Amino acid sequence: MKEKHETAYEKLKDRLATISDLSSANGLLFWDRQTYMPEGGVAGRAEQMATLSRLAHEMFVDDGTGGLLDAVGEQDPSSEEGAMLRRARREYERATKLPSDLVAEITRTTALAEPAWVRAREEADWSLFAGHLEKILPLKREAAEHLGYEDHPYDALLDGYEPGTKKAQLEKMFEELKEGIAPLVRAVSEWEGDEEDRAAPLYGDFDEAEQEEFGKAVISAFGYDWERGRQDRSVHPFCINFGPGDVRVTTRFEEGWLAPALFGTMHETGHALYEQGINPDYARTPLGSGTSMGVHESQSRLWENLVGRSRPFWSRYYPKLQEAFPEALGRVGSEAFYRAINVLEPSPIRVEADEATYNLHILLRFELEVALLEDALSVTELPNAWNAKMEEYLGVTPKNDAEGVLQDVHWSNGLFGYFPTYTIGNVLSVQFFDEAVKAHPEIPDQIKEGRFSTLHGWLRENIYRHGSRYYPDELVEKVTGRPLDPAPYLRYLKSKFGELYGLS
Repeated sequence: MKEKHETAYEKLKDRLATISDLSSANGLLFWDRQTYMPEGGVAGRAEQMATLSRLAHEMFVDDGTGGLLDAVGEQDPSSEEGAMLRRARREYERATKLPSDLVAEITRTTALAEPAWVRAREEADWSLFAGHLEKILPLKREAAEHLGYEDHPYDALLDGYEPGTKKAQLEKMFEELKEGIAPLVRAVSEWEGDEEDRAAPLYGDFDEAEQEEFGKAVISAFGYDWERGRQDRSVHPFCINFGPGDVRVTTRFEEGWLAPALFGTMHETGHALYEQGINPDYARTPLGSGTSMGVHESQSRLWENLVGRSRPFWSRYYPKLQEAFPEALGRVGSEAFYRAINVLEPSPIRVEADEATYNLHILLRFELEVALLEDALSVTELPNAWNAKMEEYLGVTPKNDAEGVLQDVHWSNGLFGYFPTYTIGNVLSVQFFDEAVKAHPEIPDQIKEGRFSTLHGWLRENIYRHGSRYYPDELVEKVTGRPLDPAPYLRYLKSKFGELYGLS
């Protein structure tokens, strides 16, 4: 009996590994499309990706997969084998609900939509992308109906990025955050301190090659393994994983503005450190990637903000930055630079937002996504609805659609339900970091010395190596002893910005 089980289990692993290989090949085509592919290849690439997604889906939902899962039977979920089977069953159950033709059509439609979005954003012309979104939306509604839900179609899509999380839980989290963040933002807006442009040090002449060299030095110190990764350029920075031996990041540079590449590189490296730290035995299995996008975002935000925007970090790295850009920063003191990278000021652009107002950007997108899925808001009405919510939540109005509704790539890729994971990540970043410092109180001093191995090692031991062995809620409880909790994050924001702006 044991021998039969092991044979079925090994056959299942082989089958899942093949499916993983097809998905990785599709991911490689996506990476090439984002980085090096000539513009004329868009239509052909859409068909190639649709074919691979269809083949992977058909193989996964085939009766052969279900038969092997049945043959293996139930196993102890606390074991690695049991955890792998649990994840495989979850993904199998979701996948079998989606017709292969629908999966291929979503891939094809989004592959055509993204280049259209790039052009629309470049020209600030919503009409160039609107028709593509009008094709994507019914496909995502159809997918939600096939997947099924108890309360709201948004739950079905959200579950693909944050297993087990519901729209109602997000609404509760956002309400707690609004109650804590709004008074802080209001207090800073009414602050009567100096009138200088705090962010001015981030603008000037910053050579692209020097930015790249500095960024690479920083993420090498964080622990990014260049023998298992590389960095390239893309319109919208991202991290992509083809297995533990190949985890790539992209970034973008602006020679007149230091922030995008500086913090974008740290952000994407946070994702990459997670993927590079997963137990290599999990490669080509359902456990071989991060457990959820919220936990993933906790790592990108932890390295970008709790490390990369901290005083201890810049006490070590600011002199090196001044050496790289003596003309732009030679007369700028370290405290002025620290204040520049931590300005609290509403911005129309999400990726430029400070740590406090960032979550209002996510709330806006969450509410608009829900309205679009409910058909309570049309694609035609979306730009005006976006601008109205920007004015309501942040007191700013985008000057055009490139600065407004066209600023994010996500909807062109069909990623409905993804945006809230950014805020989940913000909340968890502090929850996890606090636990790391509790276990190793020397971490802040080590960051000040440019040493990150203790922090990286704690994260690898407690989060990274597990991959998807635990569901996100289980992992958070295991690491912190309690569920996701906005309170530590709100305390962190109030302490940091209270000190920066002299608030009582």
